[in-house]
Amino acid sequence: MNALGRHLLSEVYGCTAGVLNDPERIEKIMVNAALKAGAEIREVSFHQFSPQGVSGVVIISESHLAVHTWPELGYAAVDVFTCGDDVDPWIALNQIVKEFGARNMTATETKRGIFETESQAAGS
Repeated sequence: MNALGRHLLSEVYGCTAGVLNDPERIEKIMVNAALKAGAEIREVSFHQFSPQGVSGVVIISESHLAVHTWPELGYAAVDVFTCGDDVDPWIALNQIVKEFGARNMTATETKRGIFETESQAAGS
């Protein structure tokens, strides 16, 4: 079986509240994490909520990185989806977790776009 991409869904706990409530800082962290993983940045959009919290997305040629934060809880939901074999989503996620000052993180990797090639379907 082949997959078009790898999608990491992560729960990031014990983060620095000041980081999680700073859209410019989060944007910089997410963009740098994507670049460190070898991704090509296409577009970036982040939004500051009132009274607190940030949501944002970094669109990359290989798919996206997204975040939603709850600074009052020290929690962030981070999503890293990459297609192809050239970008490792774990490099990006681990960099984000480090920069958020997290004490704990759990993540699940899901293969996206799983399909059989013609040779696999034919039993080769």
